[in-house]
Amino acid sequence: MDFSAVSILCVGDVMLDRFLYGSMERISPEAPVPVLLLDKRREMAGGAGNVASNVTALGGRAILVGLVGNDEAGGLLRSALAARPNVVDATVSTTSRPTICKTRFIAAHQQVVRTDEESRLPLQASEAADLCAALEARTEGVQAVVVSDYGKGVCSPQVLETVFRAAKARNIPVFVDPKSSDYRLYCGATCITPNARELAEASGLSVETEAMVEAAARKVMADAEADAILATRSEKGMMLVQRNGAVVSIPTRAREVFDVSGAGDTVIATMALAVGSGLSFEQAMRVANAAAGVVVGKLGTATADIQEVLHELDEQSGPDEAPHLLPRAAARAQVQRWQARGLKVGFTNGCFDILHPGHVSLLAEARAACDRLVVALNTDASISRLKGPERPVNTLDSRARVMAAVRYVDAVVAFEDDTPLETIKALMPDVLIKGADYKPEDVVGADVVTAAGGRLVLADLAQGHSTTSTIGRIRGA
Repeated sequence: MDFSAVSILCVGDVMLDRFLYGSMERISPEAPVPVLLLDKRREMAGGAGNVASNVTALGGRAILVGLVGNDEAGGLLRSALAARPNVVDATVSTTSRPTICKTRFIAAHQQVVRTDEESRLPLQASEAADLCAALEARTEGVQAVVVSDYGKGVCSPQVLETVFRAAKARNIPVFVDPKSSDYRLYCGATCITPNARELAEASGLSVETEAMVEAAARKVMADAEADAILATRSEKGMMLVQRNGAVVSIPTRAREVFDVSGAGDTVIATMALAVGSGLSFEQAMRVANAAAGVVVGKLGTATADIQEVLHELDEQSGPDEAPHLLPRAAARAQVQRWQARGLKVGFTNGCFDILHPGHVSLLAEARAACDRLVVALNTDASISRLKGPERPVNTLDSRARVMAAVRYVDAVVAFEDDTPLETIKALMPDVLIKGADYKPEDVVGADVVTAAGGRLVLADLAQGHSTTSTIGRIRGA
């Protein structure tokens, strides 16, 4: 999973998140309030800016469009954006309002008070014109658009109309994190990501059960003429409801810390990146759920990096999500997740038609040479070409089920060609294992693996065992 080629246009209410840390040791003599002795401060981009930060943390590129005032907070916000690699600051300066700033005072890991600085002035004509011009100029070349509506003025009907028109003209998906309960404002959105409270308010329906969530989602989806609604339900997980009738619900994974601060920004950033990279809505939802799981396991507003998400996806995989025979693309994704965690992935291949002690010995030695082992099986047609029309004895499905049950094996994949070269190129393992009856120069794919920094291992073979001799004994009997 690589988002490095994906660019996301992030538009909406941009703000400065300021954190002031200190200790409380006494009560003020002026009033019965505690005195906070400050010793540390931290500033970061919030609102749509936090979506942009999430995009880059996951390996993508973000272009940020919003309003920033000509004030101290605006300067700090621009500095925070400049410090984020792969964030393009396309924000619009304004003299009509201050930079939105949320200041949190924290003592003993506890938020004591928060102050908000913002203007409730409606979006001015000059501001709207500048925002629309910035959007028109920046929509070209992006793979998705995220609209972060915090109800602070940027997401006016004029600006939203410009976003949807420009995206539609270029066939670019638009993801909306809504604030308004009137989803007709988001007409043209590809996917809207309300939380449970927002969905209830927008639909006027209860969302206590999954059936109720689906009904509410379909109501607002019709209002917005959207393709999908992704309802985030805090500790209850997520539900994806699509216009084509598909409904998928997935739970969260239990964790010690459950802080939802910024989780919505993480979800919509991940969805946009995943769909922008070519994944389906359902695949994107699973990645977004993993990213949200990482973020809620951290205190305060946070982001998730791609390695954390890959690890979380790996941890969330259960027996039902690990079939005995993986498609090549799924096997490649699994290998990348393992490698992202620093694990060495090994690869071996063969017919493994009738599993015998020689095979088990090879697999044991192969697994000892790596942290995770992938076994590639010849398909039935491939074996017939190699061994003759009477082989294989066991079908691919049967062989894969037996192989997946061997404790040394972590994943099973199949290849149709006479050699596994294309599969090796796709998976790019760290260790390639074959039997010691091969010469290094005769091992298919050895040059590819070693050129990429991997190594070849020739495993000792247990003598006296072969599928051919086993078949011969059966026929003789």
